[in-house]
Amino acid sequence: MMILLFWLMALGLFAVATHIGRRFGLIPIVSQLLLATFGLPLLMYFWIEPGWQLSGAQLVSPVWLKNLYSLAFALLLGHILSDVIDLRLDRQSVKIALPSFVVPFACGLATAFWLLPPQPWISSLAVGLLFAITAIPVLYLYLHHIDYPPAATRRLVQTAILIDLACWSLFGLAQGSLHLGSLLLPLAGACVPLLLRLVGLRQPLLYSGVFFALLVVAEHYRLNALIVGIGYLLCMAALKVPLRLPLNIAWMQGLQTYLAIPLILTFGIVQIDVHSAMSSLDGVQLTALLLLPIASKLLGNWLGLGWATTSFAGASRWRESVLLNIRGLSEIVFLNLLLQQQLISPALYFTLMLMGLIATLLPAVAGFHRIPSLAVPARSSRANS
Repeated sequence: MMILLFWLMALGLFAVATHIGRRFGLIPIVSQLLLATFGLPLLMYFWIEPGWQLSGAQLVSPVWLKNLYSLAFALLLGHILSDVIDLRLDRQSVKIALPSFVVPFACGLATAFWLLPPQPWISSLAVGLLFAITAIPVLYLYLHHIDYPPAATRRLVQTAILIDLACWSLFGLAQGSLHLGSLLLPLAGACVPLLLRLVGLRQPLLYSGVFFALLVVAEHYRLNALIVGIGYLLCMAALKVPLRLPLNIAWMQGLQTYLAIPLILTFGIVQIDVHSAMSSLDGVQLTALLLLPIASKLLGNWLGLGWATTSFAGASRWRESVLLNIRGLSEIVFLNLLLQQQLISPALYFTLMLMGLIATLLPAVAGFHRIPSLAVPARSSRANS
């Protein structure tokens, strides 16, 4: 009962933070990240752990909660992939993605091997990937809420998809070298549309329902949901089957803002044990893990954006570099996976979680934090969702 009460209270706090943020012109994701970064840790430290005698592990242990988390993740990722996936790959996105991935990945590997205690090679690989990852969902929400030009939005989000696909694919290959099923099962899930067509089923609603169901299953069983989702949609596009969202746009936006995003953020934050994390890292390691991922990612983004053509007249290379440094939900999901598989320590989890939240709030510092006062009428209703 206490666990259910906590989660109802957490969702209520996010709703209040979103409402107050709107009063000050903040887009919802900024208000939610501010609460996740500062409010939830204080709540856990001063009230929940000492007063309610509940630990983070207990708060995320119920089966119903894990199922709800998987559903929220599937709705969020599925909706975003359905908006931005495109068979016409933008060459400029590839030019941006290559340095944006390679530079921080190399920096992360060097940090893992030279600054961190000895660990398995797959854990060092995971650190490199965490340095490189870009959050597809939060980047999309930022760009969507500030009415960024549609073509530029597509390019940046497609860049994020390429980076995340590279990260998850490399991790999948690494796991596959140890456990072949962790690679083959997502690939098999991605090919389900071909099987449905083979048996003569052509209803778009069936394909779409199976798509979201597979995302839920993939996340629940810690499979590579990104490979499943992108591969599935590419197969649907090749078969010329349109994707049907399970709910209308207004309901999907409401679920994202008031359920999916708060749930995913809280699920990650409450697992942080600040005391043990801080005591197991020295000052050099802590500073490196907070600064190097952000600095190396900004450098890679800057190089990639300089290599590609300008997305639109007046586009700021610096601001787009900051936007592509967003970590957010993608990093939290990846960190949760690594922690549950014991591939990273709680200390590393805590520090990289903090780094990811700081990096995700940087666009707000750079001025991408307010709802536009003059939105295009066709999009204004969505901008306030």
